[in-house]
Amino acid sequence: MSAGPRVGFRCDAGAGSGVGHLVRCVALAEELRSRGARPVFLGAVRDSPWALAQLRERVLPLTPAPESPAALAALARALRLDAVVLDSYDLPPGTGEELRRHGLPVLAVVDGDPLGQHADLYLDQNLGAEHRPFPAGPVLAGARYVLLRDSVRRRARAPRRPDRVPDVLCFFGGTDAAGVAPAWAQALGATGVPFTATVISPAPFAAESPITVIPPTDRLPELMAAADLVVTAAGSAIWELLYLGVPTALSWVADNQLIGYDELVGRGVAAGLGGAPGPEAVAVLARLLSDPAAREEHGRRGGGLVDGRGRERVADALLALVR
Repeated sequence: MSAGPRVGFRCDAGAGSGVGHLVRCVALAEELRSRGARPVFLGAVRDSPWALAQLRERVLPLTPAPESPAALAALARALRLDAVVLDSYDLPPGTGEELRRHGLPVLAVVDGDPLGQHADLYLDQNLGAEHRPFPAGPVLAGARYVLLRDSVRRRARAPRRPDRVPDVLCFFGGTDAAGVAPAWAQALGATGVPFTATVISPAPFAAESPITVIPPTDRLPELMAAADLVVTAAGSAIWELLYLGVPTALSWVADNQLIGYDELVGRGVAAGLGGAPGPEAVAVLARLLSDPAAREEHGRRGGGLVDGRGRERVADALLALVR
């Protein structure tokens, strides 16, 4: 029996760039491995033990990647890769074209703008992407193609009791690259409404009861499923929250998150907090904490948008390029 195809994932993770690119690549790697493929990660993980653990716990190899497209193509040949997935905002624009020149099928994971990358196939899993014009080649667009990890797909959210004190989860990616968690914890406290909260932050900070601060954790899917409200940015974790049907209040910490923020808030799928924890954001949080029906309505509207099978559809399309 022949070995399955070797698929390289070119992505990075760290305190400055966040972990969203790596997380969605891990989800696709899980799916490919379940089909007999052999994934290998090409890049670097800096200052994020949690991100590095995602690879180690799944025994997904990580190889340092050169910056130049020609050197990356040489590495891909040395590793005998059959296809390459690109998921980074920082790669030189000619990377995909160079890999293709050496006969390697390329899937580029993008968030709207392909950033000059040439690929055989593109993936834009953002909500509403299927309705926006795409300037490059064939694209798998929209929430039908959201990539979710096994640890999320096997979770389900339990029914809520409307009379309970709401339990809030607050986090901003795996690294809180913008350092905003303390300010949003303070905004929650300023609501004057009863709640309990868990705030995830890689940098410890002082917080009074009812707020507990913890470091990044593998229990994130469990904590999301148990929460009455999640306060987060419009990054890759939002797709996991939509799948679980968790009421969410959104901010943004980077310009590339505005596409998702506007779409989600515009549809009423999430409550909009704006870009900073000012008085208007505090008022929105106070309303959500004090009105169980209002916050659950956001979760209800998001239900069904992400069915958990997106990675299967993406794997089908990618493997079709290899065969």
